[in-house]
Amino acid sequence: MLDFTMGESAAELRGRLRRMVAEFFPADFLGAFTDDPADLAMTQQFSRKLAGEGLLTVAWPREFGGSDGSVWEQTVVREEMWAHHEPRGPQYMGLNWVGPAIMAYGTAEQKALHLPPIATGDAIWCQGFSEPESGSDLASLQTRATRVGDHWEITGQKIWTSYAGMAGWCVLAARTGPKDSGRRGISLFLIPMDREGITVRPVRAMLGPHHLNECFFDSVVATDGEMLGEVDAGWGVMRTALAHERVGIARYARCERLLWLLRDVLRHEWTDHDEGVRNDWASALVQVRVARLLAYRVVERQEGNQMVDLEASQARIAATTCDQQVAEVVSQLLGPRSLLGPAAGAPSHGAFEDHWRYAQAATVASGTIEIQREIVSRELLGRPAVG
Repeated sequence: MLDFTMGESAAELRGRLRRMVAEFFPADFLGAFTDDPADLAMTQQFSRKLAGEGLLTVAWPREFGGSDGSVWEQTVVREEMWAHHEPRGPQYMGLNWVGPAIMAYGTAEQKALHLPPIATGDAIWCQGFSEPESGSDLASLQTRATRVGDHWEITGQKIWTSYAGMAGWCVLAARTGPKDSGRRGISLFLIPMDREGITVRPVRAMLGPHHLNECFFDSVVATDGEMLGEVDAGWGVMRTALAHERVGIARYARCERLLWLLRDVLRHEWTDHDEGVRNDWASALVQVRVARLLAYRVVERQEGNQMVDLEASQARIAATTCDQQVAEVVSQLLGPRSLLGPAAGAPSHGAFEDHWRYAQAATVASGTIEIQREIVSRELLGRPAVG
């Protein structure tokens, strides 16, 4: 039976992490992805501090730079980081699924090259999956890797590539099989972003700098040693990676913290609000707790090395919808103040406005909610996924 309180050791770890964040970051810190490069620099320094105390890759094996901790300890770290606007900056991708994928599918050389910099907080990764015509239907991607002599040449375009402008490395999905081979003809490559033939262009959006980019690959050379897994077998790696990614961002943790911050901001006027709106606040808190429990079910499956497609998608649906529900409750209770950014003297230094902007894209990022529902329905009906 699961103990969802996680016990005294988890509480001690939470307290330790909260003290570290409070001592390292100013009260108005809202994440690394701002117009001020100092914010990114702070997160890089903090990631190295976490690594030095064995907390960055707490659940990784010691042989790969981890602390041999449990997945539950890693969950505590994940929750506290996301609740406090991700003080690790862009590290979560490398920590949450790139590193584990390399452990599972990489060669000895790939492990030696890539895992130590992730474990010390020095490597930034981006994910080259989505394309202009292949977002939700990822198995239809058309970026092509062609065999030329003793190497591969990759040509194509990727879109919505978070962190591409700051990343040193990219996990790049490319088609190595026939055009209509679907998921059976995809391979993954570990490509340095400074390689000749790669162009990154930022996509302006309300999410702020660095979140969205388009990447162009013009006859980019890749070696056999840079392929992760076997030729044409990249879909299996991607499937594992995406299941981890769907619970890698603990949105529910930030949602719960914001709900209690909201109560604190409105402490003198709480009873002035309509009872129905206050009930909406309570309903949102219930949904946040449901999302947490669904995420914990995925962690339990991961602890037992079980496939988690169904549970991961269910958790993702709950987390993204509660993200938007909390944004709506905040808007109702704060009114125009909910849209005040940090420069305007907003409550909680603009944390509510920051959340509102992010919540608008919550049900699209990392696989749309429609795709997550399709995965759930097909699993429950015992039907194979299309692609």
